[in-house]
Amino acid sequence: MATKIRLQRHGKKRSAFYHIVAADSRAKRDGRFIEKIGTYNPNTNPATIDLDFDRALHWVKVGAVPTDTVKALLSYKGVLLKNHLDNGVLKGALTEADAQKKFDAWMNEKASKISGKADSIAKAKEDANAAKLAAEKEVNDARAKELEARNAPEVEEVAEEAPAAEEAPAAEEAPAAEEAPAAEEAPAAEEAPAAEEAPAAEEAPAAEEAPAAEEAPAAEEAPAAEEEAKPEEE
Repeated sequence: MATKIRLQRHGKKRSAFYHIVAADSRAKRDGRFIEKIGTYNPNTNPATIDLDFDRALHWVKVGAVPTDTVKALLSYKGVLLKNHLDNGVLKGALTEADAQKKFDAWMNEKASKISGKADSIAKAKEDANAAKLAAEKEVNDARAKELEARNAPEVEEVAEEAPAAEEAPAAEEAPAAEEAPAAEEAPAAEEAPAAEEAPAAEEAPAAEEAPAAEEAPAAEEAPAAEEEAKPEEE
């Protein structure tokens, strides 16, 4: 039976965490397993790995094949290094004391790196929060100054401009312009009605006396000539 060390998914849709299990390679991913040897939570920074070191080393030694992700986790926790050193001891390349010394040195260095990373992450988080608070404070101060600038100057301007408005009555002298009615004297032009005397032209009807020409009937007196002609007829 081929045995694999793999992850078994648990948790919510976007907040998953995993169990590290030794299972039959023919079983489903989230199905039956032989033994649970740890948990892995990638939702934290750095990721949280809780591993039963001895049981994980046991399954590696008996030939269980870890998946790629689990292999990285076992390397991170030192399981693969411990297995390598133990194989060196079996082959006589190292003494057990030397192997343990190297392993302890590596673990101490790894622990210092992990703690340093955790401290740097925490410090970065604190700096980010401090910067955020400082930015918010600047924005609030700017808004407060803007409100003061909007309100205070208005009161001062009203107080200063009001007296100027009192001086405005000088403009009331403008009524001198009301003397403009002198232009009303223009009615002198109304004397033009003298031109209305033009009706004298209406006397032109004297021309109507022309009917005197109608006296032309004086020509009718010509009959007198006819009377003179009558004696001749006699």
